[in-house]
Amino acid sequence: MYTQAVEDYLKTIYELQTHHATVSTTMLAEHLSIAPASVTGMLKKLAEMRLVDYERYQGVTLTPAGEKIALEVVRHHRLIELYLAEALGVPWDQVHDEAEKWEHVISEDIEDRMDAALGYPTTDPHGAPIPTRQGEISTSTKRVPLTDLRVGQSATIAEVSDHDPALLRQLGKMNLYPQTGITVLAVAPPDGDITIRADDVRFVLPHDTARYILVSDIID
Repeated sequence: MYTQAVEDYLKTIYELQTHHATVSTTMLAEHLSIAPASVTGMLKKLAEMRLVDYERYQGVTLTPAGEKIALEVVRHHRLIELYLAEALGVPWDQVHDEAEKWEHVISEDIEDRMDAALGYPTTDPHGAPIPTRQGEISTSTKRVPLTDLRVGQSATIAEVSDHDPALLRQLGKMNLYPQTGITVLAVAPPDGDITIRADDVRFVLPHDTARYILVSDIID
């Protein structure tokens, strides 16, 4: 058993690693809202536990043991999010914060029951892949930010970042959920608004919103 703090650090490092080549102390401190000195102290402890490889000023990476723990917590989190959304009707902009409270305390038995009750899902309400019980995570479908698309390209929304409830509420009002098909109609350079069509409705998305939408199945 590991403390909640250890699990939080490992999960956060894992999530940051998926978007950044190097996870720095500063990056972790900002994401966790913890003083950099405290983060450095925890990383040294995690390195002693052989859960991370850490060298000051060089960033931190998970060891295989650390990644296994992180993926287990991620699995709990995303299963809970889906259970809250589908079984209890909790809005998709609220499930993340609730799952943060539950993810450290559910038993393997409850985890398995949730999984079975949900029909062994592969993604959470935001489209993020749910790791398997064996710690495997699907990477078969290439996902890129909506901002990478060119005018005229079509794609399917695969995932929306759950980092900002306000963003999720905004996209929910537009019905821009995972599995929604979109076509790019216009892009205002540089890093300007992106105009898309979804279900025959036009939407104008700021660049800072569109970059948090991942798409797949791109068609020129």
